[in-house]
Amino acid sequence: MRKKQTEDYVEAIYQLIRKSGYARVSDISSMLRVQPPSVTEMLQKLAKENLVIYERYKKVKLTPKGEKLAKEVIKKHETLKEFLRILGVDEKIAEKDACKIEHHVHPETMRRLTKFVEFVKNAPKSPKWLEHFRYFYETGKYPPCKEE
Repeated sequence: MRKKQTEDYVEAIYQLIRKSGYARVSDISSMLRVQPPSVTEMLQKLAKENLVIYERYKKVKLTPKGEKLAKEVIKKHETLKEFLRILGVDEKIAEKDACKIEHHVHPETMRRLTKFVEFVKNAPKSPKWLEHFRYFYETGKYPPCKEE
């Protein structure tokens, strides 16, 4: 089973359950823009992987393993999106790119990106180098050195 597809499904189910308290085949189908028979087939595969509890014509539930995976995917997505926002990427572009990247990034890279985002977000003030990067991005030039 493809990792991206698995992650997309558990993430969608998790979000639907958080939003309305349940997830149905039709809701998953709409959210992921796939046909209901494809959703049913995938849910059967996810059930074999112990990620969901699925019975025909009933609401879909995540197993603890499925919920853990969904939370990991969402955290990865949010971290990537925040990293892109730190770089100055537009919100909508950052959202789309985070979706594309989240399924392919190596765990070690993700750990470092997570620490980097935490570091920047929790720094007592905006790091000088980040201001310098923004200046460089906008002008193509390094900022002038200021003697201290």
